[in-house]
Amino acid sequence: MNFEDIARLGRSIREAVATVVVGMDDPLEIALATIVAGGHVLFEDVPGLGKTVAARSLASALGLSFRRLQCTPDMLPGDVTGSYVYAPDTGQFVFRPGPIFTGVLLADEINRTTPKTQSAMLEAMAERQVTVEGNSFPLEPPFHVIATANPIEYEGTYSLPEAQLDRFMVRLSVGYLDQRGETEILLARLRRHQEATHVDPVLAPGQLAQLQEAVERIHVDDDVAAYCVALAAGTRSAQHVAVGSSPRGSQSLVLLGRALAALDGRDYVRPDDIKRVAVPVLAHRLTLTPQAWAQGVDPAEVVRGVVATVAAPPSVAVRR
Repeated sequence: MNFEDIARLGRSIREAVATVVVGMDDPLEIALATIVAGGHVLFEDVPGLGKTVAARSLASALGLSFRRLQCTPDMLPGDVTGSYVYAPDTGQFVFRPGPIFTGVLLADEINRTTPKTQSAMLEAMAERQVTVEGNSFPLEPPFHVIATANPIEYEGTYSLPEAQLDRFMVRLSVGYLDQRGETEILLARLRRHQEATHVDPVLAPGQLAQLQEAVERIHVDDDVAAYCVALAAGTRSAQHVAVGSSPRGSQSLVLLGRALAALDGRDYVRPDDIKRVAVPVLAHRLTLTPQAWAQGVDPAEVVRGVVATVAAPPSVAVRR
């Protein structure tokens, strides 16, 4: 698959999703690039902004199976991974796969379930497998988690541990639409004459794997790779930061930059690609000092400050 085909498919996917999702062009493009890069997505925003519809529509356009898991405090790890059940006809216990065995798993309000259940997703996100009663079961690729979290409620919620946050390649915020966009949502609902939305598949089975393989052919200049490392390292010495980004942050910058380049029809990564995704990739990987947390310092602003101070290399396009 050449890069012109990748760009064409990427545009078709975004156009298909835009038929039911309004005002999320930039977050959806980054979410699409994250999946093409093989990563997981965390949407953190207030309820009612269409995150669930966006996740379902993106999964449909990608031609992937989709399961939605509504996270609650009483959810057990077996409700995610599956469990052994007794089969009377054979007299044996057999494994019944849980909802995590799918192409795209939407973990809705992931911060409402307990850390024990959250950890059941951690192995799946990191190792692409689940372990139940000592037996490991691989998750067939492609497998991606799109999770949502409500950042404004604290009662009945459990903060995601840093190890799990680090497994999400990006954390995205949708934000409120302007009045024009909100009006378009209402008009689209009236035209449908029903609540349900539908997006036809754009990719045929196996094509997402081809896109993901093509990302590995994207050229990353040495200076661009060094720029990614400098940005991640800059967060570790930034003011208000107790613990900065892990090396997984710089790796995610490179992977997501390659995916954006592929979706743009290019075979090389530009510094601007890295700047565009610096906040979604790095901000959720920072642990602020207690004083900064009490003062309400925004990790996204810290990352923007690092991007503003770290010198970017010359554009690769100029040197090629």
